[in-house]
Amino acid sequence: MAAFEYTAIDKDGRQRKGVLEGDSSRQVRQALRERDLMPMAVEPAAGRRDNGTSSPGLRLAVRRAMSPLEMALFTRQLSTLIAAGLPVEESLHTIARQADKRRLSALVMNVRGKVMEGHSLAAALADYPGVFAPMYRSTVAAGEQSGYLHAVLDNLAEHTEQTFESTRNVQMALFYPVMLFVVSVIIIAGLMIYVVPDIVDVFADTGQELPLLTTLLIATSDFLRLYWWLVLGAAATMYLLARWLLTRPEIRLRWHHRLLSMPVFGKMSRGANASRYASTLAILTGSGVALVDAMRIATETVTNNWLKLRLADAVQRVSEGDSLRRGLEVAGHFPPMFLHMVASGEASGELDAMLAKVAHYQQQELTRQVTTLVQLFQPLMLLLMAGMVLAIVLAILVPILGMNQLVA
Repeated sequence: MAAFEYTAIDKDGRQRKGVLEGDSSRQVRQALRERDLMPMAVEPAAGRRDNGTSSPGLRLAVRRAMSPLEMALFTRQLSTLIAAGLPVEESLHTIARQADKRRLSALVMNVRGKVMEGHSLAAALADYPGVFAPMYRSTVAAGEQSGYLHAVLDNLAEHTEQTFESTRNVQMALFYPVMLFVVSVIIIAGLMIYVVPDIVDVFADTGQELPLLTTLLIATSDFLRLYWWLVLGAAATMYLLARWLLTRPEIRLRWHHRLLSMPVFGKMSRGANASRYASTLAILTGSGVALVDAMRIATETVTNNWLKLRLADAVQRVSEGDSLRRGLEVAGHFPPMFLHMVASGEASGELDAMLAKVAHYQQQELTRQVTTLVQLFQPLMLLLMAGMVLAIVLAILVPILGMNQLVA
């Protein structure tokens, strides 16, 4: 059975929209008529065709079918319902019915349809790779094979919620400085384009020689007033050019290699990737996935292409009999604390627990670094804005004071 999105008119003339399961659109239309609804449009839910052959707009809708918060909520609800003893298909049906958004309800109903056809939950989720990451699907598959799906889903729900909380904390920390920067640019641009030209007219009538600071201010104001479109166009062109260059594999690889060696951002990039890799590896090994397979899946969650290549070599070394600690050490760019805890976990037989601890530690360290950087950025932005405003005020006041001395 598949999920269909419908638009219908009830007997009072009001429009109804929703999602309904059925073998075909004709069956869904008949079911709507039996509910005293006049079907106006019945179409397969968008998520049903996430196979790579659909249109770009449809694939975009599928990729946006779940936000990070919705993914965390979906995983927690599924874990709770299955732990309560409900079958998988009934749990999915319950989640779909209480979903507030039609696209989310349609996606869950399509997954339920695949499960009711006899497929496993992991196989049903695999139909939507743009929504459910490989780590997510592999963890679910391991839980189904081991018979402890509810416990695995509970661990996965905690991982998803922690990832969402960490991302949200970083975004909230960056919100104020970014807003401060935008407001600063708008204020300075407004002063240069609308305020300064009116004052310049006063200086032009006096015929006196202007200070260098005032001359530079007038030249900058005139340029921005006449060629503001050129400035915006140049900024947009540089942004688009940078994005295009980063789409080229060789340039992107060199940039990622360079990023890892940068003083501040390199450390943050290494910490973020180490945390992501460790948390993924911990939940996979804890769910019963073989270490080599878990490493291969965890490598795909790393965002730095250079580090990803090095980790692919580490997978090969471990598959040939080397230890995880040695493979990661050869890969490089992992903190010493990370490597020592991995070695301790291998020696004690509690690798998944140690990986979870090091992932938590790396995430805390990353949050601390971002918070420190943001706290430094805020006063620097205030000083920069105050300095620019002071320069504008001085460029205006110095000629005025000179005029007053001439009059005196």
